[in-house]
Amino acid sequence: MEVDEQVMVPDEVKGWNWGAFTFSWIWGIGNKTYLPLLSLIPFFGFVWIFIVGAKGNEWAWKKGDYRDVETFKAVQKTWNLAGLVEFFLIIGLIVLEIIFFAVVGSLMMNAYRQGY
Repeated sequence: MEVDEQVMVPDEVKGWNWGAFTFSWIWGIGNKTYLPLLSLIPFFGFVWIFIVGAKGNEWAWKKGDYRDVETFKAVQKTWNLAGLVEFFLIIGLIVLEIIFFAVVGSLMMNAYRQGY
């Protein structure tokens, strides 16, 4: 199915998609929209994932053959939940990594000061 720029996107479909943001190119392939593959480009991809998160629902609606908004929302609900869980796991791991290196750095500085 080709993307028809004239396809009306219902307001209920528009909005942020955590699955599209977090899983960008994987989500794009799963939803038959290939613009998220641009997120694989170094540096540019970091900015692009925010665009994918914001516009992904509209792209998926235009590319998909959904019967109605409820069906679309049901499909995207799974992606949203998985993306949100992944996002918080990544943030949690980053926080733990910062704490780990702060503690190790502090221990190393104490050892250095005490002449070990």
